[in-house]
Amino acid sequence: MPHAPLRLALISLHTSPLAEAGSGDAGGMNIMVRHTADALADAGHQVTVFTRRADPDSPESVDLPSGVRVRRLSAGPAAPADKRAHEDFIAPFAEQLERHWEIPDLVHSHHWFSGMAAQPLAAKHGIPHVQSFHSIAADERRPLAEGEPPEGPGRRSGEAHLAQHSEAILAVSHAEATTAIERLAAPAHCVHVVPPGVDVHTFRPRTGRAAPHLVVAARLEPLKGIDLAIRALALLPHGLRIPLSVYGAPSGAYPQYARELHELAHGLGVGQEVQFYGAVSREGLAEAFGSASAVLVPSHSETYGLTALEAAACGVPVLASGAGGLSESVHDGQTGLLIPSRDPQEWAGAIRRVVADPAYAHKLGAHGRELALERTWKATASGWEKLYRTLIS
Repeated sequence: MPHAPLRLALISLHTSPLAEAGSGDAGGMNIMVRHTADALADAGHQVTVFTRRADPDSPESVDLPSGVRVRRLSAGPAAPADKRAHEDFIAPFAEQLERHWEIPDLVHSHHWFSGMAAQPLAAKHGIPHVQSFHSIAADERRPLAEGEPPEGPGRRSGEAHLAQHSEAILAVSHAEATTAIERLAAPAHCVHVVPPGVDVHTFRPRTGRAAPHLVVAARLEPLKGIDLAIRALALLPHGLRIPLSVYGAPSGAYPQYARELHELAHGLGVGQEVQFYGAVSREGLAEAFGSASAVLVPSHSETYGLTALEAAACGVPVLASGAGGLSESVHDGQTGLLIPSRDPQEWAGAIRRVVADPAYAHKLGAHGRELALERTWKATASGWEKLYRTLIS
């Protein structure tokens, strides 16, 4: 007997699933919410995504081709805002959310801002609340890593509250699950792991040969470690020094970082080899990945590293830091190379190994494509639905 369709509310307060990834604060979370919501709707569920209005001219409601409805709620100014400013928008967003939603079967919040707005409402109405963090505040007992911004005053206590009072925590990686249990005291039996998927039709191997080059795709902010990619490039011998293409727009919190990267490249003598292209469409990014010799992910921290999986889906080797969940999206020595050190010399050595041996690069890329084919958004949605039905029953 088939299950009845579910009425689901997905909460994404600080960034819309309609935003272009790589611009502002839009990134892997946006992609995950959008694609999994679409897959849930394709499976017959009624899905509404609630986000904050950040543009006075945007319509209050948008119906996507899949049937997903995106509702924009007024909380704070109808304009883009620094991510850390969104803590002040939690209370007005919660007020608007209760006014505009039709009571769903389950609420799934993305990031702690969303959870703090939605979890009390879910508890008030007796609805299960699922929390996905996408990133968790750094341990206050250790100094911030380079590129890590200071936390807002309510984040650590807010995340701990959500970890301990939500019916389930849905993590994107085992690394994130461990952090939720150890740092936030989430009950282990309430923490579940469902990895993100990838659009293997958009992100696919390309035919034909492009000139050798490297690609980095990320918001331009210190946490993404793009400076490390530039420093590594500068250490390559001239015969192997190939162009580096950087895709992504400046983060609102670090408008000066793009200028700093330009100055670094020119100061190291690779200003001509490093090209900045800004944020691009998903199709444009897939084209960039598919033509690359390798994709670099030098982040200081990643909960999962969706970019790495998208590059793998294009049949391209991935060189990534060993931060957080990247070890789950990159299989070291099989789909790419994990480089635990932040020594530019070691990164340069890894780049040389891949660029100088096309057969080895092809082998890594082929295994990456195989991994990606196992991880579809339909599979992610199925994992979410299984958890949802367990909680509702």
